[in-house]
Amino acid sequence: MEVRRYTYEEFPEFNETIENVKVIETTGDEIQVHYLHNVEYAEVNGTKLHLQILIPASRKTGFVPFAETQPFSLPCFVFVQGSGWMPQYVFANLTNIAKLSRRGYVCAIVEYRHSGIAYFPAQACDALNAVRFLRKNAARYAIDPERMILAGDSSGGHTAVWGGLLHNDESEQNLFPGVSAEVKGIVNYYGSVSVMAPDSNPQTVNHCLPDSPEGRVMGNRNLLEDDMKLAKVLSAECNIDENTKIAPMLIFHGTKDRTVNCTGSVKLYERLKETGHDATLYLVKGADHGGPEFWKEEILDIVESFMKKCFERA
Repeated sequence: MEVRRYTYEEFPEFNETIENVKVIETTGDEIQVHYLHNVEYAEVNGTKLHLQILIPASRKTGFVPFAETQPFSLPCFVFVQGSGWMPQYVFANLTNIAKLSRRGYVCAIVEYRHSGIAYFPAQACDALNAVRFLRKNAARYAIDPERMILAGDSSGGHTAVWGGLLHNDESEQNLFPGVSAEVKGIVNYYGSVSVMAPDSNPQTVNHCLPDSPEGRVMGNRNLLEDDMKLAKVLSAECNIDENTKIAPMLIFHGTKDRTVNCTGSVKLYERLKETGHDATLYLVKGADHGGPEFWKEEILDIVESFMKKCFERA
């Protein structure tokens, strides 16, 4: 055999029969997930923000590490990791989200500015800039820029919902002028979307006070003052009416969530429906605030079906 650089197609396959050796058949469609660690997507006021990017690829699609352009493109699931708006452990759901990536989706986990350095709506602005970065660099990360979903869990769910409400492409918050942050759908996992009820956060004894998670993200303020004006600003259902533009939303919430009461997701769902918006809510029986229940095959099937419908509508 000549020593030279071969293409895959022209390289001669070894096909001798060896005694007692079994040949395992392949299709070329088997998927592996490539993990790109701490990809910087923005720097805001001296704070560098990163993405964890998962790119599925097969022998047939190919994948070229560090290339400016990949030979294929896939839909993209942008996930905001929750943290009570405090510093994130962005790897908390990395292996769970890899399950979705193995189904053929580029997945990116978003780091946002936490409440210690930036107040609401900075977190949502960061998520939108992450979407813009990925859209601008779609060819590099094998993304179809027309098929993008924004998702998140807990405070990340709140951030994803607000990312769908802001529409700030023309504002100075857009770090990528001319690049849209619009997405085809929103997936909200047990989001802390409302703080209006006294039991919105059942285990937060300082609920809505300045040192609570929700108080800190609103500027270390007491959200209960002035007829709960600030609480209404933070709560998604108080900011939705018939004229609100928002992508279709899929919501999951555990029925025994001790951190964020599932009634907040119910209120958001009901508000979306009564104002004529596309929303679907699933209550996950017995589930607490997150956990493996939210990443089982049945729920992954629901998420994938939702995303496909969103892309078909576009």
